[in-house]
Amino acid sequence: MPRSNQLLHPQREPAALRPAATVLLLRDGPQGVEVLMTRRSLTASFAPGAYVFPGGGIDQADAASHAQATRRPTQSDEHLTQAIAAIRESFEELGVLLAMRSDGFTATGEDVAALSRAAPLAAQCAERGLLLAAADVYVLAHWITDRDLPRRFDVPFLVARMPEGQMPVADETEQFEPIWVSPKDALKRHAAGQFFIIFPTIRTLERLQGYSDVQSILNACSAEKPLWTSCPRAGLLAGKEARYMEHETPFGELELVTPDGQMLHPLDWQSDRPVPLLKNVQRMTAGNSGFMTGPGTNSYLVGDPRTGYIAIDPGPADHEHIERIWRAAGGNIKFIVCTHSHPDHSPGAKPLQALCDTTRPPILGLASQPTARASSEFTPDQNIEDGQFLRLTANTPEGEVTHTLRAIHTPGHAANHLCLLLEEDGLLFSGDHILNGSTTVIDPPDGDMTAYLDSLDKLDAACVKYEVNFILPAHGYVLGRARETIAHLKQHRLAREAKVLAAMQAAPDGTMDDWVALAYDDVPPRIWPVAKRSLLAHVERIQAMQPGNN
Repeated sequence: MPRSNQLLHPQREPAALRPAATVLLLRDGPQGVEVLMTRRSLTASFAPGAYVFPGGGIDQADAASHAQATRRPTQSDEHLTQAIAAIRESFEELGVLLAMRSDGFTATGEDVAALSRAAPLAAQCAERGLLLAAADVYVLAHWITDRDLPRRFDVPFLVARMPEGQMPVADETEQFEPIWVSPKDALKRHAAGQFFIIFPTIRTLERLQGYSDVQSILNACSAEKPLWTSCPRAGLLAGKEARYMEHETPFGELELVTPDGQMLHPLDWQSDRPVPLLKNVQRMTAGNSGFMTGPGTNSYLVGDPRTGYIAIDPGPADHEHIERIWRAAGGNIKFIVCTHSHPDHSPGAKPLQALCDTTRPPILGLASQPTARASSEFTPDQNIEDGQFLRLTANTPEGEVTHTLRAIHTPGHAANHLCLLLEEDGLLFSGDHILNGSTTVIDPPDGDMTAYLDSLDKLDAACVKYEVNFILPAHGYVLGRARETIAHLKQHRLAREAKVLAAMQAAPDGTMDDWVALAYDDVPPRIWPVAKRSLLAHVERIQAMQPGNN
């Protein structure tokens, strides 16, 4: 993890979490699944005026009411308590009672009318011979309120089928205007500014759109585990609040720059100024955005004014971009390192070196191999070998400051590809080996799929050794959960390889065009010309693994 003294913003303790429970009451409507929602009071302390699912805090009485509830054999004590709390809240807020009568039938409107919303629910049910129907309430998701908010909840989103013969009636104190709405319609109305919903509600409704009926949702939840767990993070996009879940591309960057949840980090891609990620790491993105480069090629400066800087991937021969790197370092660049020789990474090295007329930093990397394309020819001043490190140091009144980059040879995308590991802060600069938002192209003969997969394993081992949690790619935002990212990427490559093998077996006399249409049928055809490069790498690997080819 990054050193605390390198964080950009003072550390703070986010607000404490409060246990709560929310229930999505569902029914099958004419157009598919419908969910019951209500509008919160405009004076509510949390999400005022938003349309929400019924729910609220978990109290001690919920945990003490297990004997007054039905229970699945696989339902844990924790989930049982949460289900009881959700049942109680749906009754108090909407007058909907999830309960079973002694004759085995569900509670009716008559049962509801006999109970008071102001009195303890479990005790009233016991008097009438009712059991809270906790066995019919399932865990859909687990949400933890964002770290930047002053009121935070640890809340499961539960699901249950709306009991027949009951009508929701809002309490007109906390909740108003109960409405049945399809997830699609709720999202459409929200986008039009007619139906205000908050981030977890939006993401939950988006997921529900994939289910055709209520039973399919309940079936999906039968494993007693949340289908997803999320504590979102917030940043600024076009000057406005923007929130993201763990699988979304900006999440890792927000986790690195604002680990305690401060909503301060701008996520807009721009090339006119450096973006600080830590006190000792800056990113500059070249103005070469496009189909292959995404928002542009990321150059990085590692170091600080006391130690000087190491420039990583100075990028294309773009004078304005190169000058921005030089100015961000105050001209004090000690080393220039190229992760590989592709034309959007290394051509800027010599012009940047020429600007540094006082320090004249050496250009480091690995020379391009004969297999490289003509546009990717590169000869460094010095080769940097696998395991070699570059260290910046300075003596300060607080002690010695160090920033150590270790080179890791990672062939696969290119034969001369390097990744760089900032040891003190557990950061991996991945070049093009690992990208955020897309998979890198493996283009033979300089690209090699077996070497690429082996390099992923090598990077995973380095992440274990140096406790790496963040990956800084040459294209896209910072990635978090480094080992999970690497494992997912390897799994994706092997799954694609299985599709390539299936395509080759289905059409043994097929062409590359035939195979790409089969193996990449899940991506738009406009991607296929580029995909054919990686397809060839998979084909060569598959053929090399055939008996007799070893």
